[in-house]
Amino acid sequence: MSSLIKSAKLAHLCLKHTPVALTATRNHWNKDYKPGPYPRTEQERLRAAERYGLHPSEYEPYPDDGYGYGDYPKLPDISGDAKDPYYPYDNPELKRNFNEPLHAEFDLMREDRYNVSARLRYPLWFQWVQFLGVMLGSFGIYCLFEQVKMFHPVVPRQYPKDGPHYTFEPK
Repeated sequence: MSSLIKSAKLAHLCLKHTPVALTATRNHWNKDYKPGPYPRTEQERLRAAERYGLHPSEYEPYPDDGYGYGDYPKLPDISGDAKDPYYPYDNPELKRNFNEPLHAEFDLMREDRYNVSARLRYPLWFQWVQFLGVMLGSFGIYCLFEQVKMFHPVVPRQYPKDGPHYTFEPK
């Protein structure tokens, strides 16, 4: 038991000063996954396109607006539902091929998540009108009938000590 405690203390001591190692062991994160700085020159742009396996004409980084995407490529918004189901993907569960760069919002656009390319049955403004109509209608009915109090029609409870409440004598 003491060897287990000593090894836990040693692991804590080793990982306390290296948060990258701690993150890599806990979350399967690699420091190479982090995008590089935003490409300023054409040579940096070509190097980033090569890093992500894209042709230089296809490579377009996200704009440098402070969100921290760096040199990560701005890929088209195509969710998993919109991809061809009969294509022989290397990883058919995620509908992607080996060394294919992931979209920056991949966790939102998988096949079991939101479909960004879906056509809605009803336009969004119509959905909002329906929602607000139901909510305002319910609120209106509540305000209208708030003045009318409803109760269960109940007579007072009868106890034997209060006297006879019925008789068997003919009238």
